[in-house]
Amino acid sequence: MWVMSSALVSAGSAPIAERIEHAETLSDRPWQTIVWDDPVNLTSYVTYVFQRHFGYTRARAESLMWQVHREGKAVVASGAREMMARHCEALHIYGLWATMTKAP
Repeated sequence: MWVMSSALVSAGSAPIAERIEHAETLSDRPWQTIVWDDPVNLTSYVTYVFQRHFGYTRARAESLMWQVHREGKAVVASGAREMMARHCEALHIYGLWATMTKAP
């Protein structure tokens, strides 16, 4: 619980408690690992990577692979920033084009 003093805040700026709460809300949002379509990797290989790395079922891996193929990208994982960075690095080692971003 935040207690605010009766001191005035300069015009146009939010109270400190609101800014801190907003920052905490932003940092609580999960990160996402996104795999992008590329002209190099076969659909069967992308499916294999999703199964091998994430442990997805064949059906889930194929669904994500088709999303990448048809829509140009797919969110393949969501969670803590550090874990999404590890996923990106691993996917790069597999030769896939992967990035990470904050969830909307």
